[in-house]
Amino acid sequence: MENSTVKDTRIRCGWCKGDPLYEAYHDTQWGVPVYDDQTLFEFLVLETFQAGLSWITILRKRENFRAAFDQFNYKKIATYDEAKYESLLQNPGIIRNKLKIKATITNAQHFIKIQKEFGSFSKYIWDFVDDKPIQNKVKHYKDAAATSTISDALSKDLKKRGFKFVGSTVIYAHMQATGMVNDHQMDCFRYKEVQKLI
Repeated sequence: MENSTVKDTRIRCGWCKGDPLYEAYHDTQWGVPVYDDQTLFEFLVLETFQAGLSWITILRKRENFRAAFDQFNYKKIATYDEAKYESLLQNPGIIRNKLKIKATITNAQHFIKIQKEFGSFSKYIWDFVDDKPIQNKVKHYKDAAATSTISDALSKDLKKRGFKFVGSTVIYAHMQATGMVNDHQMDCFRYKEVQKLI
């Protein structure tokens, strides 16, 4: 009979160890290149709310965010009125931060403007890395950068376009999550797997 309790001995990045939700996110999503505008917007919203908080806090509320923000439909979010804004402020399932909720609505509006200008948000954002994920050589997750010259430039450009809560640290985290940069530890089993997804 097969033993279903086989111990998982794969090496992972240190930041996700010990939490099944965190490990699942790390194993299947973090660092995987994203070219779909809807998903890019979802991560932008989640990173916005994560500012000043831990990512696991946001992950645990991800489904609540998805329900509250119409499946991250940026076209709908861009049209939210005061009544919808007030209802979001009363929603205990999400982070009830007035400025971040307002920023999500504003950012959706500017997201659509970028789509009109470049054809897609994906085309706009991936151009900052010449359409190719940056392969870093992180030995320990604590050594990974928090910002880069590219996240600085991208942050500056987004701010110029009217986006809020898009500082360089938030943008670098977005780049890591959406595979614009591979910051898996070199000994992590996902490092080479993600590398092959170029």
